[in-house]
Amino acid sequence: MIIINFIVNLNQLFQIKYTINLPCFTDNHAMSIELVLILTLVALFTGMLGIAILPERFRAAWVIFIVLLNSILTAIPSVSAFGGHTQSGSFFLSHFPGIEIKIAIDKLSAWFILIINFTSVNGILFGRGYLKSYKHLTTNLDLHWIFYMLFHISMVWVCMIDHGIVFLVAWELMSISSLFLVIFEYQNRETLKAGLNYMVQMHLSVVFLSAGILWIYAESGSFSLAALSTIDTHGNGIWIIILLFIGFAIKAGFLPFHTWLPHAHPAAPSHVSGVMSGVIVKLGIYGIFRIIAGINHNWLIIGEILLSISVISALYGIMNAAVKYDFKRALAFCTVENIGIIGMAMGLGLIGIGLENPGLIFLGFSGALLHVLNHSLFKSLLFFGAGSVYQQTHTRNIEKLGGLINYMPVTAVLFLIGALSIGGLPPFNGFVSEFLIYNGLVSGMLSVKGISDIILLVLSTIGLVLVGGISILTFTKMFGVIFLGNSRSEFRHKPVESSFSMLLPQFLIVTVMLSIGLFPKFYLALVSQIVSDSCPGPLLPAHAVVYPSYEVLSSIGRVSAIFIILIGVVILFKYTVTKKRAVKTCETWGCGYVKPVAKAQYTGRSFARTFGNLMGTVIKEKKNYQRIEQSQVYPEVRSFSTSYFDIIEKYLVMPLVRRFNHVLNYFQFVQNGKIQSYVIYGLFFILIIFMGSLLNFIH
Repeated sequence: MIIINFIVNLNQLFQIKYTINLPCFTDNHAMSIELVLILTLVALFTGMLGIAILPERFRAAWVIFIVLLNSILTAIPSVSAFGGHTQSGSFFLSHFPGIEIKIAIDKLSAWFILIINFTSVNGILFGRGYLKSYKHLTTNLDLHWIFYMLFHISMVWVCMIDHGIVFLVAWELMSISSLFLVIFEYQNRETLKAGLNYMVQMHLSVVFLSAGILWIYAESGSFSLAALSTIDTHGNGIWIIILLFIGFAIKAGFLPFHTWLPHAHPAAPSHVSGVMSGVIVKLGIYGIFRIIAGINHNWLIIGEILLSISVISALYGIMNAAVKYDFKRALAFCTVENIGIIGMAMGLGLIGIGLENPGLIFLGFSGALLHVLNHSLFKSLLFFGAGSVYQQTHTRNIEKLGGLINYMPVTAVLFLIGALSIGGLPPFNGFVSEFLIYNGLVSGMLSVKGISDIILLVLSTIGLVLVGGISILTFTKMFGVIFLGNSRSEFRHKPVESSFSMLLPQFLIVTVMLSIGLFPKFYLALVSQIVSDSCPGPLLPAHAVVYPSYEVLSSIGRVSAIFIILIGVVILFKYTVTKKRAVKTCETWGCGYVKPVAKAQYTGRSFARTFGNLMGTVIKEKKNYQRIEQSQVYPEVRSFSTSYFDIIEKYLVMPLVRRFNHVLNYFQFVQNGKIQSYVIYGLFFILIIFMGSLLNFIH
């Protein structure tokens, strides 16, 4: 009764006006989208209250229940949207900018909401087992559970809200809650430093988004991002697009706005890294999709620019990932790579609109949407695997690892599946979306007429091929050094396999990954609906153009299914024949050297050294050593170490930061610690407002 009265009072307070169309429900059981939003808010506050009053041993299970409840509440209208029942509603708040706050779930929103829910549920399931080793940090855990619930539902709200100011509030809640998740171990100075870096860049994103949304309101009188379509992109509209794109690109991690990723992911707990890489960066992609829906001119040139930026992002990301020793930092750079691949597909879709080519529109945007899902799956799987390794070994440096397949065989197999998928190999899901993007690039070469466009598409195809090859190099190194061979250092305790609560979400992810690889037609049908609804009327994709892609992927899926069944039959036959035989383990021939040492193995650096030297202009190596002078007849013991650094961060971002700090130092006198000065500042501000109103500068 208390909850029902609370909901009724909220309805009266906000003066809700219903504009609902839900044919999928009966009239007696219709659930309005406003009610869904209110119920998620009630569930969030109930979850926070539960953390305060429940015993410690029940809090993790309680958070799982709340995240699952909110996922179900928001999945119902999302699934309904794919049935053709787009839902919308509004709240009316007097004296609020725009007065009417619109909320809606269309097919594009539904796609991202379902991805967010699935990844967030898997993240909290993994996190429950992962954080058991931190049970002595009671305060850290309580804050973590609270902000995880807020983090999940704020991401969903971002996809539901169609009012610029409220959208920014939800965006800020998402950023702040994720910040507190990143700095879970705030007692660590490096973690706080990474959190500060993340906070500054996320608020820089808000600055650009705020400027773009306010400009939309000034031009159209509406706070909706959809109002961008009423503004001519030949004029001010192009600057609004640039502002919004930069704001969303910072969140997504496009080059050169990627520098928060390699710091935030290693600092955060692994389940948080998996969710952030899996979905939070995708909300930048969601925002860019909303911008694309509002573009009414210059599709071709905007698509070419986006394609160029994305190719460079993908190449730069995977090149840096290939030479990193910290496996979580390497996975962070892989996120930059995959965001670049998604951007390439979106650029292809825009070029298709400019050329009025339905096949290219479909292949581009469908490939982008499907890769959003695929990347959320295999990247969260890889981060969960990395978290399992870190939990058992307490190091992220692959040079200190090795032979973990003997202790953690299930984790090793799951990590290998993620590595094969991110490399775009069948029968896993990464192959399906990359096949569509390759098909789009080839289709574009045959469609465009200008020599510059043909060259761009040829170079983009070569770039994507290089990305795929370097990705295989990266994960061959990572899997080989971490799981194969012998241990390169002594562990504090013998590693053991992860708990079932940590393995369960990984099994769920692999199941969905295989379903995409084996039955791609179902998922392609879903993304085709989104593309058909989002594109302008006369440019709807012609299914006859893309039907061959459907059939090829379906054929590959069928062959892959048969191949997997055959492997299963062989394994079952082998087990049946050998289960009663004694197993004898002995060493193989060691070339006359049967007492190897750990240092005789390949290291991550030696594996990638040739590649690092080849790409030395992009991947810079820093060497730490002290030279031996000629006068030192008996030199002391020396140490030597090398590392690769991000040239964008060192030569572009950090100089700008230092210059900005230098300028801000001139204004330190403003914050002088004197209460009298702060009172004068307030009086001065009131005087400015009064004079502005008196002279009609402020209405």
